[in-house]
Amino acid sequence: MARIAVITHEYDRFQSRRGLLLRQDSPYMLFDILAELKRRGHAVRILRGPVRRVEADIAVLHVDATVTPDEYVEVARGFSFCLNIGASDISKRRLGGAVLRAADDWRGPVIVKSNLNHWGTPEDHLNRQALRAGKEAPFPDAAVFDRYEIHPSIADVPAERLERPDLVVEKFLPEVEQDGFAARFWVFCGERERCTRYVSPQRLVKGDDTIRRETVPVPDELRALRRELGFDYGKFDFVVHEGRAVLLDANKTPGRARNLSKLVAAGNANLADGFEGLIRQLR
Repeated sequence: MARIAVITHEYDRFQSRRGLLLRQDSPYMLFDILAELKRRGHAVRILRGPVRRVEADIAVLHVDATVTPDEYVEVARGFSFCLNIGASDISKRRLGGAVLRAADDWRGPVIVKSNLNHWGTPEDHLNRQALRAGKEAPFPDAAVFDRYEIHPSIADVPAERLERPDLVVEKFLPEVEQDGFAARFWVFCGERERCTRYVSPQRLVKGDDTIRRETVPVPDELRALRRELGFDYGKFDFVVHEGRAVLLDANKTPGRARNLSKLVAAGNANLADGFEGLIRQLR
């Protein structure tokens, strides 16, 4: 059995304040995977803050921020193997496959969104928790932009939006279906995965307005990109536009499902199998 260390931000609430991993109050998918691993006999320790000198066979860098602070990356480097140590920056400007660059000659529709993961709300949460504790905000420049704005062209984007460094402008590349629009979500841990396509009547596909879903294969170019970006565990959101896979978002701390159905439980067990596969590789 392995000793697993999970590196979280000191102001994050990965688990309950009592330190009980089995209480079902965490917002993260990894919480459920770790609960399954504990059931199988593995030991799990949650590290709050950049804690050093902890004995573990494998670690997970699970700091819920777009750019992981350097002190946490340094702690991760102290372990013989740490998942996602290469995925410390998941900003849209770095990863987004549709982000408009200065040299692009694009005349189609565009979408404006936050450069930060999940609209910047994780950084806002950590800042508020730090201030409540009487400490400095760890991400003082972070701002919440909790919406997506679609415009007919980049010329229609307000100048104020274009000047903000915390926002990005992307080509709007929908995956069009006869009855709506599609988006694909690939969740993975080691070699275990699930990839699902959701179809919605809305241009911006969300889980609560889908009319159907189906399991789909993962494009080879997405697998290559995952290796390049250093993701051992996480979730990629993407579309297939005119035959090409386009990464829209990459998340190294994906949230847990809203329900605890047998299907979700089986999916988490499958990802736990992937985690154990990584452990076996180390041995």
